[in-house]
Amino acid sequence: MSQAKPFLKWVGGKGRVIAQLERYFPKSFNNYFEPFVGGGAIYFHIKAKKSTINDINTSLMGAYINVRDNVDTIIKELAKLQKKYYALDLNAQKQMFYKIRNEYNAINDKDSIRRSSLLIFLNKTCFNGMYRENRKGGFNVPFNNNRKPPICDEANLRSTSEQLKNTTILSGSYSSAIKKAKRGDFIYFDPPYYPLNQTSNFTSYTEGDFVEKDQIELKELFDKLTARGCKVMMSNSYTKFIINLYKAYKQYKIYVGRSINSNGTKRGKIAEIVITNY
Repeated sequence: MSQAKPFLKWVGGKGRVIAQLERYFPKSFNNYFEPFVGGGAIYFHIKAKKSTINDINTSLMGAYINVRDNVDTIIKELAKLQKKYYALDLNAQKQMFYKIRNEYNAINDKDSIRRSSLLIFLNKTCFNGMYRENRKGGFNVPFNNNRKPPICDEANLRSTSEQLKNTTILSGSYSSAIKKAKRGDFIYFDPPYYPLNQTSNFTSYTEGDFVEKDQIELKELFDKLTARGCKVMMSNSYTKFIINLYKAYKQYKIYVGRSINSNGTKRGKIAEIVITNY
């Protein structure tokens, strides 16, 4: 079976910087925890024997659960959607997109197979493959003019389903997700980043924001996990606030390509910080 990779594109995804990040992974560890999993690029890359993944976005984690437990049905649903979508002209595709977006937002059961299938469809057909919610929790990313995006990647869905079978999937606070972490376990934090400036705070991919006091609380948890003997690594923005907050730990600078920005001149390589306690 092929190497599993993220089945969703997610803001802040680490797929393009794995080569930079893996040099800072611990040489050995027991269980793996990722409390802000997002698209899961690091989780899928590491392939730990036993993992716990979590995200506050219940729709996202419902999709993980359904890909793990109901992959045949997910593939069947996506194959039908893809066949219908590919048969339409661009204008009709746009109409189909918004109809499905409305259906997705109207489904209250965030664990339903139908809703998970629609989430994957929308992720493949929306602008820049983003996921963003408004204050009411409704998905609000617009249509993308891509005639034949890969909506149903059956091989990868089966690979991801197989890897997820040895994984505990949670949807709650990041602090509750690591309660069972013990000495020798590896925790990777990829939280919503501290903003580079007051206009760059893309933190609302769910209904809430991740503000300065949350960053401080996360650092306090980092300290507690260190005292517990866990191996902890974090990615964040390369800012004075974060540098000073984690001054007691090892820090490394990497450069990351950013393509999701409404202003094309602000896309490109930006610095990020990697922090470890080992």
